[in-house]
Amino acid sequence: TNLSLWRGIAIVAGTFSFIICMLVLVNYIQINRIDPVNTELINSLVLRLEENPNDDQLREQIQEMDLLVRKAYFTNQWQVKAGGYLLLLGIIVTTIALQMFYAGKQQLPEVTDSEEENIILWKEKARKWVGIGGFGLVLITLFIAFLTHKELGNQFSAAALTATTETVEVENEVNIPQEAGNQSEEDRIEVVAANQPEEKIEQPTETALKTEKQESKPKEIEKKPEEKVQEPEAKKAGTIAENKSNESKPTTVAAKAVYPTKEMMANFPSFRGAGGHGVSYQTNIPTEWDGASGKNVLWKVQVPIHSYNSPVIWGDKLFLSGANETTREVYCYDRNNGTLLWKTKVEGIAGSPAKSPEVTPDTGHAAASVTTDGNHVFAIFANGDIVALDFNGNKVWAKNLGVPDNHYGHSSSLLIYKDKLIVQYDHKKSAKVIALSTATGDEVWNTKRKVRVSWASPVIVQNGARTEVILAADPCVASYDVYTGEELWKIDCITGEVGPSVAYANGVVYALNEYASLVAIKTGANPEILWEAYDYLSDVPSPIIYGDNLLIVTSYGAVVCYDTNSGEIRWEQEFDSGFYASPILAEGKVYLLDRDGVMHIFKADKEYQKIAAPALGEKSDMTPAFADGKIYIRGEKNLYCIGE
Repeated sequence: TNLSLWRGIAIVAGTFSFIICMLVLVNYIQINRIDPVNTELINSLVLRLEENPNDDQLREQIQEMDLLVRKAYFTNQWQVKAGGYLLLLGIIVTTIALQMFYAGKQQLPEVTDSEEENIILWKEKARKWVGIGGFGLVLITLFIAFLTHKELGNQFSAAALTATTETVEVENEVNIPQEAGNQSEEDRIEVVAANQPEEKIEQPTETALKTEKQESKPKEIEKKPEEKVQEPEAKKAGTIAENKSNESKPTTVAAKAVYPTKEMMANFPSFRGAGGHGVSYQTNIPTEWDGASGKNVLWKVQVPIHSYNSPVIWGDKLFLSGANETTREVYCYDRNNGTLLWKTKVEGIAGSPAKSPEVTPDTGHAAASVTTDGNHVFAIFANGDIVALDFNGNKVWAKNLGVPDNHYGHSSSLLIYKDKLIVQYDHKKSAKVIALSTATGDEVWNTKRKVRVSWASPVIVQNGARTEVILAADPCVASYDVYTGEELWKIDCITGEVGPSVAYANGVVYALNEYASLVAIKTGANPEILWEAYDYLSDVPSPIIYGDNLLIVTSYGAVVCYDTNSGEIRWEQEFDSGFYASPILAEGKVYLLDRDGVMHIFKADKEYQKIAAPALGEKSDMTPAFADGKIYIRGEKNLYCIGE
């Protein structure tokens, strides 16, 4: 009784599918004729800007052109994806409608003469070949859509690399992790914490110091008694996978946990310091030096293999890693004089691939910074190898986590919490966050994540009585119990290829990504977005917080201060060079290294106040480390120690 309806649906859906096929084919032809991510015009404008660096109108024109190029890329990517999904939907609807139509027409065969029988057979063959032809057209269209999507990515990556080679800071699509390390004596930490108001420190620093002063061992942090806490009422299904410890250990948190500890604050142990927050607790940091003349350059040594990871310091030892397609190494320097104490090759690991994965030059094979707990140093590389070495360079354990599957290269840095090594491993085929035993490398917990590829690094925060690991990746910001890996809360609020890590203060997380938004998230069982901003966004450097000032740094050279409470812009400042390094907060000042090696030092206040802009004399994309009144900077070729 509904034959006419099903026939109509089949005709409409089939026509719709045919139109989508044609649009995808036309789009593919157009992309091959006109490059949607061509940056030749931008490059020519940048060359003009180098000749006239004070031409603000030309600078704005470059930024507008860069924005148009990026929008063209993302628009084409969206069109290809949407076209593929719509085509599949149209084919499914057409197939169902045809099945229903022909099922309704089925009847007993009638005896016919030979001429009518031939006509019927001809029609059946015609329908068969039309169907085969249509199915072939669909397959060709889907294949072309795949080629278009892949070709767009290759074109945009190539354009970004070309722009980087020609020092075009406005065209930075690839993500490189930045981090810093620092260290100081305990009395210096006490002075800094005492002089800084509590609300101006993003971690519970003052509480940490008071608690630790009551302990009998100033350098050995005693383990706090643990107690059970009530689990959330609604535990999301599928959050925890392959958790080897859940059967025997319930969700627990330290009753009096203090993070970061005083010892961690004295030794900048990982990506952007203790917990990954970009805060240095050092004093007497220099503000004047000159790499060309050697002013205040205490020593300078060449690093064997260039890589984009940043220095990490514990005591008198400074750690780096380096890698290329065939070699992976970890380095230990005496931070007092620059002597290379040892160099360990990372090789012979079970499961390690014979050939390293392809990575872009802007990321490399050792973009992730190492981390240390004061007894061991841990490093991870682009092929999935992860290793633990003692402070003499001897291998304690090593394993391969599986080859990372992304189009730039792995760059999420490592973090330590007590006896756990936290690894953010968000890749195309298997997104997850892992905790490994620092002593043995055994898996403590493993939580699968429904996210896309991310180059951001984890951040650990003390949120009330609970210690949380907070991660950012398209489409969400999510928090996990550091003891079990259980998902505590999650909110969809971020898109794209996420590079910046989050910032945290007073129960609020601040997350952002270029072509997405800046969001302030109130944490808890029911997280909510307090405010959003869209004016200035970062694709590489991570944000920092000082009091109620949220500082955002962009790769194209803009620095902006937001009000953490309202999201309003307090000030904005344009610089001649772009930034890949993340800012570090020290003594109420911001230390921000641009890509030309100039350190922009200014007050972390409600108004922009420049202090100094000393030059290293060498380009750098790495975040500096601070220790005992000195700054340690990794340049393209050399490692520097700056001090008075």
